[in-house]
Amino acid sequence: MNLFPRLTAGLRRKKPTATDLLQPGDPALPQHVAIIMDGNGRWAQSKGLPRTAGHQAGLKRVSQITEECAHLGIKYLTLYAFSTENWQRPAEEVNFLMDLFYQTLKNETDLLCTKGVKIKFIGLPNRLDPKLLALMEECAAKTKDNDRITLNLAINYGGRLEIIKAVRELLQEAAERTLRPEEVTPELFAGYLFTAGQPDPDLIIRTSGEQRISNFLLWQSAYAELFFTKTLWPDFDRLEFHQVLLEYKRRSRRFGGLEEGGGT
Repeated sequence: MNLFPRLTAGLRRKKPTATDLLQPGDPALPQHVAIIMDGNGRWAQSKGLPRTAGHQAGLKRVSQITEECAHLGIKYLTLYAFSTENWQRPAEEVNFLMDLFYQTLKNETDLLCTKGVKIKFIGLPNRLDPKLLALMEECAAKTKDNDRITLNLAINYGGRLEIIKAVRELLQEAAERTLRPEEVTPELFAGYLFTAGQPDPDLIIRTSGEQRISNFLLWQSAYAELFFTKTLWPDFDRLEFHQVLLEYKRRSRRFGGLEEGGGT
């Protein structure tokens, strides 16, 4: 006989976690999440490890977050893997990263393909090793028909240079055919960006405590919700990702309009 029914009932009721409150396919979730994966080096240094160990640890989070986005029905994930400014880092670290990209693509593409992941690379081809470029093209071709989730890997990417590239291509096309100035619209211009055909990111996350977007998706981020966390990328786990998604759902996205009820 239970002499304390109310007490035991209360003990059985567990406070719902962020994971409990998220459902796959929820239309309130973002279509496109972009992440500035920052803090790998600091994570390693805090543990007395070389910076390269942080990059290896961060790679594990890439797989986990990609799989979680696919599970929840988030159709696009863009990861800032290597910026045009990252060439300024020590040559040893840059070489390690390039080798890490190569080995990861070589070893993981088939697995990603079985999970329905389409791999797309955004960024400039210059300065990348021809061997790496060839593998990138092979991976993109192998996964092009997958439609569960599109994983954009930003390698040698810079937002300003992306815009300049788009302007140059637009001017070239204008020189080859009649294109009146009034025909140039935001929609037309977006078609010259690396992300052409994709929705702009709804949510941009930056780990490690820095509060800037660092030349990432400058055009595409016009109306993105920004979320900054002090968590270093290798520690950014599934639960924290869920907490960020819940915060996103609580925000009111007005795109310059009025909030329901007339608020500003």
